[in-house]
Amino acid sequence: MRFYLYTYLLAGLLYTCAPPPAFGQFTYQVQSPELLVELPDELEEISGLTLDGDDLLAIQDENGIIFRVSTVDGSIKERILFGDDGDYEGVALVGEDIWVAKSDGHLYQVTAAGQPDQEVTRHKTWLDQDYDVEGLYYDASNERLLLACKKDPPGNGMPKENRYVFSFDLATSQLAKEPAFTFPRYNKFSPSGLAIHPQSGDLYLTSSVGKQLAVVSTEGEIDMLINLPRKHFPQPEGICFDKDGTMYISSEARDGKPGRIYRLPLSPN
Repeated sequence: MRFYLYTYLLAGLLYTCAPPPAFGQFTYQVQSPELLVELPDELEEISGLTLDGDDLLAIQDENGIIFRVSTVDGSIKERILFGDDGDYEGVALVGEDIWVAKSDGHLYQVTAAGQPDQEVTRHKTWLDQDYDVEGLYYDASNERLLLACKKDPPGNGMPKENRYVFSFDLATSQLAKEPAFTFPRYNKFSPSGLAIHPQSGDLYLTSSVGKQLAVVSTEGEIDMLINLPRKHFPQPEGICFDKDGTMYISSEARDGKPGRIYRLPLSPN
């Protein structure tokens, strides 16, 4: 019930004519983020991001490679080949398995990643390219993966002006038919990445369209809709959090600038 409450409250707020107000103080300095690394050409199309201990796992939307990136100096520590070339958009860590989402709704479960006995299992969901899956997140408290969709194709019985996040049950390997979250396309907002804050439980979503960051509270209200500065985030795609609340956001190469990963520590009170 909590997630459907999110849906209706979020819909009401996003359909207002003006941006939803920012209640309280935003706890990250998006205007002056800390640059972790300017990425090499092989990661200029970085499209997904998650944490694995002291490392970031990143993917890009052209090649079936998982990149292990140091959070200390931004160096690439490992490249893990898991599939053919394709439009890969999200990455998540579940235990020791790495999961990757493709824009056509296929999920790839990589077991023993980078080891001689590595195995890759493909899970086909009912989503397809028309939904354009853009983000993947492991919701540990509910033992499920969350898949954020950039598009809403006509003829699916849902309001076409909305954007959706669907849940994949890890116990049954099934994607739910009903969305876990619904987002009206306010100001062209189209999710490109998502993550749940480890301390507040708020849901954070990036949108490369409009260069925005939305924060949805545990009560199901939009607390913030933040404009991300284009000079830092010309195409924000990936987002994840460390356990202490440090936020990482990746941006694809645009405007003559390379792909980048930024680190945003929590602001002091």
